[in-house]
Amino acid sequence: MGKIAFVFSGQGAQYSGMGKAVSEAYPSAKAVFDMADSVRGGTSGQCFEGTAEELCQTVNTQPCVFTADLAAAYALKEAGIIPDCVAGFSLGEIAALAFSGMLTDEEAFKLVCRRGELMDKAAKENPGAMAAVMKITPEKTEEICARFDKTYPVNYNSPAQTVVATTSENAEAFCEAVKEAGGRAKLLAVSGAFHSPFMADAADGLAEYMKDVEFSEPKIQIYSDVTAKPYEGDYKALVRAQVESPVKWQTIVENMIADGVDTFIEVGVGKTLTGLIKRINGDVKAFKAETPEDIEIIKTEI
Repeated sequence: MGKIAFVFSGQGAQYSGMGKAVSEAYPSAKAVFDMADSVRGGTSGQCFEGTAEELCQTVNTQPCVFTADLAAAYALKEAGIIPDCVAGFSLGEIAALAFSGMLTDEEAFKLVCRRGELMDKAAKENPGAMAAVMKITPEKTEEICARFDKTYPVNYNSPAQTVVATTSENAEAFCEAVKEAGGRAKLLAVSGAFHSPFMADAADGLAEYMKDVEFSEPKIQIYSDVTAKPYEGDYKALVRAQVESPVKWQTIVENMIADGVDTFIEVGVGKTLTGLIKRINGDVKAFKAETPEDIEIIKTEI
């Protein structure tokens, strides 16, 4: 059998009730929610009972999804499933930092809270839009982006899906250009143009915050969204750059497979990454681990 990778989900899949079942079934998962509540009161309540409107606010989404992601990862570990490496999509990478031991759970939670605040502020001060581009290659998407001012590919999700950040003024014309090129573009219901130069102020603010944060060497291999390779060099610089740089998800998955991974487990909220992984390489196994039932299925399959 090949290696197992845990992949931590990102912003967008949040919903009211996330993490509740796994926190009730696994003490290690409950401990994550207890930690979150001790730092940021009401986090569990938002995860379990928050409204859609409340959970879609970046300042709430990031700490809540982080908590649900990390809780699911610890539940899997408690169930005896141990990964060989980890990665996280966007904010999921902060949960991966905690699981890898580079930060304590509390340090990573405080970091993600600050990250959410900074990105929310940057989105309000530098408003933009995001669109998912499908049915055309990343290279073709890049060509279309080059025709528009302040328009950037920001999530390289799969061979046929790239997410783009642009200005609100350019959004509809950009989507029309994609359609003319034979693709399909869908505007996303997000509060900002993430992983782009629109987030430069947030990246600077996070760098300032991390001056007082100490990173440890990872106990388990963790792949960076910025480089698509295992973390090395200046860890803080990678975490800072991630806020304003594209997420190279397709390349991360391909590099993990090249390094021997044949089983991916999406920990936390939703199954977006599971779907992307299957589109990137249909030969690998991909599971979601969000509920106790999911974990039981995984135990019988690997």
